Amino acid sequence: MKKIAIIDDEQDILNILERYLSKTARFEIKTFVNPDTAFHSVMNDSYDLILLDIMMPQKNGIDLLKEIKAKKLHAKVILMTAYSTLDKTIQAYEVGADDYIAKPIISLKDVEVKVLDALGI
Repeated sequence: MKKIAIIDDEQDILNILERYLSKTARFEIKTFVNPDTAFHSVMNDSYDLILLDIMMPQKNGIDLLKEIKAKKLHAKVILMTAYSTLDKTIQAYEVGADDYIAKPIISLKDVEVKVLDALGI
């Protein structure tokens, strides 16, 4: 079973993604509304994939991604952003994101496809 961490400051997004991705019983999902709490969990547990929001009040997702990559974790990271401009997309890939999802999320099936692709399933 693949382990996925979802980090977003919007509880509704966490609930929707967790419910949708859990339906197949292929994934163990852990959600985090606080990026600092998430970082500690990611450091102490082994995740296969991290879905990470860019714009959070406590900490920018790009900065959190840099911290995760600096620790040389092997988890794939998909950034989620309402700011799907070319600059943000380029910045996401430059710091090590494997993919990104534009918000608002229109298709949960598209999210699932990106998750499966990132995990090589």
